[in-house]
Amino acid sequence: MYGEPAAFVTIGIILVAGYCSYLGFKRPGFIDRYLFDPQAIIYRREPHRLITSAFLHADWRHYIFNAFSLYSFGSHIERIFGAPVLLLIFFGSVLGGNLLSLWLHREERYRALGASGGVCGVIFATIFLLPGGGVRLLFFPVGIPAYVYAILFLFISFYGIRTGFGNIGHDAHLGGAIVGLIITTMKYPRIVTASPLLYVVVMASSILFFLYLYRTQRPVGRRRVRESRGLFGKVSEWRQRMEASVRKREEERLNRLLEKVQREGLNSLSESERAFLRYASERRRKKNQRR
Repeated sequence: MYGEPAAFVTIGIILVAGYCSYLGFKRPGFIDRYLFDPQAIIYRREPHRLITSAFLHADWRHYIFNAFSLYSFGSHIERIFGAPVLLLIFFGSVLGGNLLSLWLHREERYRALGASGGVCGVIFATIFLLPGGGVRLLFFPVGIPAYVYAILFLFISFYGIRTGFGNIGHDAHLGGAIVGLIITTMKYPRIVTASPLLYVVVMASSILFFLYLYRTQRPVGRRRVRESRGLFGKVSEWRQRMEASVRKREEERLNRLLEKVQREGLNSLSESERAFLRYASERRRKKNQRR
């Protein structure tokens, strides 16, 4: 609305995510170094991926949807409660959502990216900090009451985790939403009494979901990859296309550089080209060690 202060921090997060996503589209190795990968986090000790993956996206459509959602909800939190609160909820939800994904996929070959966990935490925080409103989804003309959205979101996320429905990272969504709500409760305990019934339903459902997941989750061997469950499986088609495209572009660039070295010698390479050769060599070395 006119006259409202600009939500500079919200806009800043969106711009940084846009720039990082653009770099990922142009530089295959950039995505590979920073996306969410349980095996890299656990066995190669790269915990930064729990945060950096939130600033990468599969394509511009994925980015625009998250950017629209974050601004629609995050700008209200920033204007009313301040930028530090927004940052706490967003990054706490990103970390929480990815930690849940890490636990669920700790023995799988699983890769993911996107800010959905943080965005969902911001959405749930807004629902309870500014009760009585509705949630208007992109391209959907009718608003949904906040309490209906919160309950449906939990059940759909839980169903998605168990079945792999829709090729969506429902576990990061669920984890981000719950952590966002927990952070908001610690910061503003009054939300419990402001919407007591909704709060009890959401938290009780969340606890039951986690208990069920804990009891039914069965770890497998460290080197074994679990079969995907559900109609579409856990690994979405766009992720597979992205990884294939990354490998193809890396191979093409590597071949061009090797041809240049043969023609002009190693000294003809720029610093960035030398860095890419070192990166490609290290990837091949690790791949050969795993065989």
